[in-house]
Amino acid sequence: MTTLKAKLQDDLNAAIKERDELRSSTLRLTIAAITKEEVAGKTKRELSDDEVQKVIAKEAKKRREAADAFAQGGRTEQAERERAEGEILDAYLPKQLTDEELEGIVAAAVEEARAAGAEGPRAMGAVMKIVNPKVAGQAEGGRVAAAVKKLLAG
Repeated sequence: MTTLKAKLQDDLNAAIKERDELRSSTLRLTIAAITKEEVAGKTKRELSDDEVQKVIAKEAKKRREAADAFAQGGRTEQAERERAEGEILDAYLPKQLTDEELEGIVAAAVEEARAAGAEGPRAMGAVMKIVNPKVAGQAEGGRVAAAVKKLLAG
């Protein structure tokens, strides 16, 4: 078992012993998502820590989107629960880049892409190829794409 998955399992056991319903249900759902990912495809396999982290990030993103949807629908209690679940999952993810840090990385990538001959809005793909490996797990794709578009347009 990978170290991150083992940590999730240990934290789930602790949450159950502490009778922390929110934490235990969130971790249960996340472990179920990881297990589902492991058995997807033709053969069962063990996920690496990076792959487990991607599953956790996907689950956290689902919680944020659900919280926004509940808030727009006027269901504040449900929105708060989704936000709380998202915060629990964020603890297992690497620290997110600030907007300034992200802009700095994107600016360097734009310069690199321009040096390679990519110009204008069509340079988006080239810039994203440079930026994505540098910010993997530290910034959502939507945030990265928005920063790239902003700098390419400017």
